[in-house]
Order: sequence, then C-alpha cells, then structure tokens
Amino acid sequence: MLFKAQILKRNDLWIRISGMTISKRTVDRILMTVVGNLIFALGINLLINPIHLYSGGFTGISQLVRMFIVEVLYMPEIPGIDYMGVIYFLLNVPLFIMAYKVMGRQFCITTLGSIAMVSVFMALIPVPEKPIVADPMLAAVTGGIITGTGAGLLLRAGTSQGGQDIIGICMAKIYPNFKVGTIGIIISIMIYSVCLFVYDIPTVLYSIIFTVLNGIFINRVHVQNIKQECIIFTKVPGLGKRINDELGRGVTTWKGEGVYTGDDVEVLTTVVSKYEEPFLRKILKEHDPDAFVIISDNVRVHGHFEKKFTD
Repeated sequence: MLFKAQILKRNDLWIRISGMTISKRTVDRILMTVVGNLIFALGINLLINPIHLYSGGFTGISQLVRMFIVEVLYMPEIPGIDYMGVIYFLLNVPLFIMAYKVMGRQFCITTLGSIAMVSVFMALIPVPEKPIVADPMLAAVTGGIITGTGAGLLLRAGTSQGGQDIIGICMAKIYPNFKVGTIGIIISIMIYSVCLFVYDIPTVLYSIIFTVLNGIFINRVHVQNIKQECIIFTKVPGLGKRINDELGRGVTTWKGEGVYTGDDVEVLTTVVSKYEEPFLRKILKEHDPDAFVIISDNVRVHGHFEKKFTD
C-alpha cells in the first residue's frame, strides 16, 4: 500500500491511501475516538460493573435500567450481549435533535458513530464474575481516572459519547466558560440522590467518588477547556491576518519599539484554546521563526470567545 503526503491549505498534512485522501488530523481523530471509547468501555466493564458501582449520567441510567430489566423483570439475557450497551444507545437518540440544532450536522454524525462504537464495546466486553480490583475505593479511583481519560479523548477528537456529554457540549458552546465534565457531576448528584433509597450508603459513596474523578479527568484531558493568552512580538507583517484566517481567532495589534535596538515591532495579542496552540506555533515557525512569544495558561475570558469542538 502506497502512502503519499503533501502540505495543503491550513498547514494540514494529508495522506493518500489507495487513491483516497485523508487529512492526518482526521486520522488522529479517528484513532482517538476508537481508543477513547475502548478505554471507557474497559473501565466500566472491568472495574465498575464487577463490584456493582454505578456510574453517573446516562451510563448510570443505563446500568439502573439494565438492573431493572434483568433482576426485577427477569428478562433472560442474551449470551455474549450485555443489555447496557443497547439501552445506552436508545437513551441517546432523543438528544440528537438538540445537538443538531446547536452543534451542527458534522458533530451529530461523528457522535452517532462514537455512541454506536462505545455501545458495541460495552455490549461485547465481558464483565468478570470475580472483580479484577476487589477494593471498592481503589476500583472507584482507578475507574474514574480511566473512564474520564477515555471520555476526554473523545471530546478532544471533536466528538462525544452522547448523554451528558451532548448536553455539556451544547452548554459550553452557548456559555464559553462552562466545563463539559461539570454537567456529568450535576446529573450524577441527582441520580445518586435517588440511589440512596435503593442501595446501601457505601455503594453510593464509592460511586460518587468514581463519578467526580471521571468528571475531573474529562476536564483535564479535554484541552478545549484551557484558554491561553498569547502575546507575540514580530517584525514580519501579515502574521495577525494569517492567525485570523487559519485559526479563526481575533487578533489585536499595535505598534511597539524595542528599547535596546530602537527597531519597530508589531505586538499582537490573541486568545486560543490549548488544542490550538500547536497550530499557532506552526504558523509562527513558518511566518517568523524569530518572533518572541509569551503564552499564559488558564486565563479567564469575558466577552465573545467561541469554544470550538471541531474545525
């Protein structure tokens, strides 16, 4: 199989495979989607389900519905198929109307594929009869880190697993300072409030620990939540327009003067997400390798700042 790469518009690397051209960024996103869903499903089926902890959000709802179907209605299980994956998929269908209106067609298509993928993984990955990690606290902590990392990778790839992620992403699109993992924590608190009347308190508390860690690691991995202020000093004109055209970010410029050299310089300031920083660095390297750049992490932005999940 022959591979051919070339640099095209927006400095993106494209790979030609058997006559089909795919951007390297798209390949990376596909890989992150597969790996993220697999990691998430492994964390749920191998660490959380065997010790009967309950996830928050729509995953937790799916677990409760599955328990009701199997243990209350005594519906026979299909060998090799876990009902949880099927239930999770069906619960997500109504949310696509909201996602389509707020995020657009591309996000809905990729999210539908991601939901189908994680549903298949959760349905096919066997839940061990004997827990791999018997200590509930260790399982909750490890499971929260693993599943949060997997879900964060999906958001980083420009897609999601649906459920509370769709709601969170739509909220973050409307309110830029809103963090996607937060909505999962809010929904989970409501679910666990109900669970207190059904399960023992330790099970609920361990489940809450798992969900909080899951939300924290989603926010950590999902780098679109991290905003960076960039101040650039350059002597080469046209850099601001290129940043605006290729990253779609607003740039403010003013004239400056080097105190030591007395040379005229152009000072640019902009705010980007941490996800966009590598592309900004690439623009700077190509346009002016000698530019002096100051980058500050985790800045707070008031006013219009578009939170991008796909580009």
